[in-house]
This record gives sequence, C-alpha cells and structure tokens, in this order.
Amino acid sequence: MGLTLTTAGESHGPGLTCIVEGLPAGLELDQACIDADLARRQLGHGRGGRMKIESDRAEVTAGLRHGRTLGSPIALQVTNRDYANWEQRMNPWPVADEIEEVHLPRPGHADLVGVHKYGLTDVRNVLERASARETAARVAGGAVCKALLSAVGVEIRSHVIQVASVRAPAPSRPLTLEDFDAVDASPVRCLDATATDEMVAEIDALRKANESLGGVFEVQAFGCTPGLGSHVSWLERLDGRLAMALCSIQAVKGVTIGEAFDIAGVPGSQAHDEIFYSAERGYWRETNRSGGLEGGMTTGQPLIVCGAMKPLPTLTQPLRSVDIATHEPAQALRERTDSCTVPAAGVVAEAMVAFVLANAYREKFGGDHIDDVVGAVRAYEQRIQWRRQR
Repeated sequence: MGLTLTTAGESHGPGLTCIVEGLPAGLELDQACIDADLARRQLGHGRGGRMKIESDRAEVTAGLRHGRTLGSPIALQVTNRDYANWEQRMNPWPVADEIEEVHLPRPGHADLVGVHKYGLTDVRNVLERASARETAARVAGGAVCKALLSAVGVEIRSHVIQVASVRAPAPSRPLTLEDFDAVDASPVRCLDATATDEMVAEIDALRKANESLGGVFEVQAFGCTPGLGSHVSWLERLDGRLAMALCSIQAVKGVTIGEAFDIAGVPGSQAHDEIFYSAERGYWRETNRSGGLEGGMTTGQPLIVCGAMKPLPTLTQPLRSVDIATHEPAQALRERTDSCTVPAAGVVAEAMVAFVLANAYREKFGGDHIDDVVGAVRAYEQRIQWRRQR
C-alpha cells in the first residue's frame, strides 16, 4: 500500500487540483497548516507581481469529514485569483473572441519541445501547464503528507544556502529543529544573517540588470525511522525516489544527498559515517556525511537533500528565439515573472520530500486507520531498539 499524488490545472486557468490517494482513515488535518504552507510558498525577496494577486488557500472537496480523513482520496482545490484577468484566454470552453496565439518560445522552458511533442501551434498550450504555478497544488498535497509524518514523529524543514554567487557559510554543528524556528522571517529563507543581506543585495542588483537568479536550497527531515526504502530493488531505493521528486520541480537541475560531491573528492576513510554502540544510545554515528541514507534506506539520522535551481527562463530582457509560425528570428516571450524563487522552491521541496517519506511509511507499515500506522511504527522501532533522537 502506497501513496499517489496527482495534480491538475494551468497557471492562469480557473484553479489547481491535487488528489492524494492512499492515506489512512482517522488522520486529523488542520486547514491552517495547509494554508500556512501555501503562504510560505509565496515568500521570498525577488517574487513578481502575481504574488500581490494570489492569496492561496486550499479547499478540501473530498475525503475529509469534520477534520479527519475517511481513507478515501483527498481532493484539494486552489483557486487562481488571476483567472479573472485571463478568462477569455484560458476559458475551458470556446469563446466568441479570437484569441491571439503565442509563437515565441523561451530558451530554457518547455515551450518549443512541448509544441513539437504534442503537435500544437500555440505555445500557451504548453507553458500554462509547465509553469511553476503548478507547485501550489503540490504544496497543498504535501501539507497533507506532513500531517501523516507528524503523527509518526517526522518533521521537515528547509532553508536557502545559495542565491546566485552568494553562498551561506556551512553551519558549525548539525542543525536541529529549533534552528529553523525563524527561517521564514528571513526575506530569502536563509539561516545566516550576513548571507541574507548579501543575497538580497544580489537579487536587487541582478533584477535591475534584467536578470533572473538561481541558487541552492536544503531540506532536512528529522525523526525518520531507520529502514524506510530498500536495497533489494533500484525502484525502492529512497535516494533515487528523492532525486526524482526534487528534479521534478520546475527549474531544479541537480540534487545532492548528504555531502555528495564533497566526499567524492576525499579518501574512503573520510567519506563514511562510522558506527558506534552504547547501552544508553543504542547504535549511533558521530557524523552524517551520507545525509541519513545508506543502501537506499534511512539510517535514523536527519535526512538531508539539496536542490540546485537554474535561473528562471522568463526574463524581463528576453533572449533570442525564433517565431514558430514564420521561422523568423525574434525575442522570446516576455510575461510577468519572478526574478528569484529559490526560497519558494525550498518550500515546494519540503512537500516533495514529505510525499516520498509518507509513501515509504505507507509501503512499510500499511494500516487502514492512523492508529494502526502509529502502532506498527512503534512496534517496529521497539523491535530494532531504535532510540528516537531529535
């Protein structure tokens, strides 16, 4: 028994839908927690004008009664407020007015390949679904997955460690849950105050130069039970699932787990997490270079994954392109855009990590009711004598 998370909807269409199937019955959901994550996705210095229009809120239309799941699919709807300005262009049904097609694909976007693949003549038929606006639905579904994880003792946090050329210094010690208490107060969701100021200045400078910016975010999951995932099949290896989930986020081009590229350049004696045992602590490690995963399975240490995000392909000073109707040189499509969304991408990545972990818990522990799930998890942790540490 596993989870599925499916989204539907276009950037400027009537709204976005997320369906999460496979949750146990009896799981308590909190409307405020779901909407809080949607609001966090809209945070970050460098966001564009659309954030002044949208004020995302998820409406649950199925699978929930009086705040508790029924065991049936959960359906969540996020309305696009901006649809009021796009109703003619994005109406699901034919309209009387002639709608001008878009013929100017953007380098770095799905535009050109999408129209070729699906036999289309209007780039808008591709770009609307390819837009990162779709991630609002993922964040809503991810918040539901977080509720399941919280019930079994798992909490997920994220922060930004790089924007363009500015990189925050590595922390002097392993991060704890408490270190993330004020992360959303930073305009770039960075834990280092000096780096925050430098990142803001970098965004301002490049935005004035009509540039967009990429960067790197990190997600940490605390309290994961050892043994989620499996070594027996490449399909079940959790590192592979996490990499796919994060790389599915628009503009994310690379994923690392643990220290990854750093340990690729050192001898093996400096690359692995040595194992210790004491009666008080059970098995434990002094380091977490593996990022909480060995052999495709969680180790019980904090799970640490990073995503590298390229600069956004919609630029206020468009790149060179070709008109797909005339084949003449032209500038790429220019639309309202953000200059930097790395802080928001970290929140989206939380949702994707939450889905992967919630799915792993469902596959391993099953259970038709949340009490069955919690009981199975606790029985397993007792069997392996794992001492939960935060």
